[in-house]
Amino acid sequence: MTNLVSRLFPTATNMIRLDHTHVLSTFHQYKASAPSRVKKGLVNTICTALEIHAQLEEEIFYPEMREIDDERITEAIHEHSEMRRLIGLLRTMEPEARDYDETLLALMRDVMHHVADEETILLPAAEKHMADKLGDLGAQMTKRRMQLAGPRTGEIALDMVRAASGNTAAIAVVGLAAAGLLLARRSGHLRRHARV
Repeated sequence: MTNLVSRLFPTATNMIRLDHTHVLSTFHQYKASAPSRVKKGLVNTICTALEIHAQLEEEIFYPEMREIDDERITEAIHEHSEMRRLIGLLRTMEPEARDYDETLLALMRDVMHHVADEETILLPAAEKHMADKLGDLGAQMTKRRMQLAGPRTGEIALDMVRAASGNTAAIAVVGLAAAGLLLARRSGHLRRHARV
């Protein structure tokens, strides 16, 4: 990938940090006393984000990092496996289940430990030893993210609406409807000009 194109995307390390921020901020919205719909939406949002994030790291970032710190990458992959196990449990549970909140808390404890290791050890090592590759890796990760998230956009949007509460949900639905109308108008506008 050209240097110019890779600069249009976040670097791999910045993308990883953004993913961490997104998951942690979603977790901070979670309240055990929230309605089941909201809890399910937040948990599904967290789980989907973690699934995509882990796959991006394992397919693109970690192979490059193995030369720098093979032991930590092996440990990180093991941590991803444990996260996937807990995600699998959460995906089969309903928010009313006795262990639902505890399972989410166990997942987030693991995530916070993993994030701390990555942000204090792996990401600085990547920025020190392979700074010239991070732009291209970020572009590759962005492309792969679109491939992974694309088929799940309906699920992601539904979870976002579920996670919103009260007026926020209504605003989100109106916003999605407005965005759909705008896209429909633009595509109609483009088709009219294409015929001229």
